Amino acid sequence: MFGWRRRREPYLIPRTLGRFIEGLSRPEVAVPQQRRGNPDAVVDCAVYHGGSRRPGLSHYADAARVAGRQRQAFVWLGLHEPDEATMASIAGVFGLHELTAEQATAGGQRPAAETIGDVTRLVLRTARYVEHEELTATSEVVDTGDVTVLIGAHFVITVRHGAAGALKPVREELEARPALLAEGPWAVAYAVCDRMVDLYLDVAGHVERDLEALEAIAFAADKAPDIAHVYQLKREMVEFKRAVMPLQEPLQRLLDRGVVPEALYPYLVDVRGRLGRAVDRVAGFDDLLNSILQARLAQVSVDQNNDMRKIASWAAVAAVQTAIAGIYGMNFAHMPGLEWEYGYPAIIAVMAVASVVLYRRLKKVGWL
Repeated sequence: MFGWRRRREPYLIPRTLGRFIEGLSRPEVAVPQQRRGNPDAVVDCAVYHGGSRRPGLSHYADAARVAGRQRQAFVWLGLHEPDEATMASIAGVFGLHELTAEQATAGGQRPAAETIGDVTRLVLRTARYVEHEELTATSEVVDTGDVTVLIGAHFVITVRHGAAGALKPVREELEARPALLAEGPWAVAYAVCDRMVDLYLDVAGHVERDLEALEAIAFAADKAPDIAHVYQLKREMVEFKRAVMPLQEPLQRLLDRGVVPEALYPYLVDVRGRLGRAVDRVAGFDDLLNSILQARLAQVSVDQNNDMRKIASWAAVAAVQTAIAGIYGMNFAHMPGLEWEYGYPAIIAVMAVASVVLYRRLKKVGWL
């Protein structure tokens, strides 16, 4: 999967049919897929020494050689959605296992922490709140992605997938703290974890306001939320929950293994504590949404029962006239009132009085 690949020579728009046929008939040749300076994948690459960034931009292969010759120096290579060829070249430069490179290339990874050889692989889910005017059946509330942090002795590689969780602010904040940056690649791992947990708490704050607004109108008579809207928000919360809650175990595993430098241990303990608060809030959101959904379903059931009672009440009122008219519609010779001069008005009056009495009775008991 990685390394050298065979591909056809590139051709774009042939000027003549002969060149087109020639381009199709050229033999396949082995060429390296990675090209120096790939702006589509490499976001930033820098060498850090003693807590400061070396000036100038360099290719990651050159940066790896420079960092390998100096003590307390390391490379921070930032990537965004690299392809297999790019990761194959990077794996060769930094000595990554092919499975590690393959997993970093594929997006949608679950939070994890594992060590293969001298490289620790840490996967975190990213999250971003999507602004929206009102909740609909198709509203996107939370956008998620993932970031993989590969930590070695003299390098740290961050591979991000998705639009959420940009790491430029992390790099800027960390470069402003040279004492922390001097701790090496694990300082970057801590800063990324800290940034992701901050994003979780920020998204949780926005979602909490959405839930408060949804709860406020859950029993509104004029603008009750549609069940599809509540269900859509619940689906978005499931995605957010999958991003936040599984991170607890990998983070605790890192702290228990003792691979984290002693100076950074308190910082990661603080991240674990704030992650716990985010987990509690997300779990609370899930319970609240379940309550709102159940309450809305119960409200719909009550509304349907009220409608059925009204329909049954009006049917009962109409049944009085129907019964009297049905009886007098029979062709019997001897029926009361048939020969009476005021028989017709009397029967109409009986029907009207019976309807009024029945209506007032049903109104009193709340059926109308």
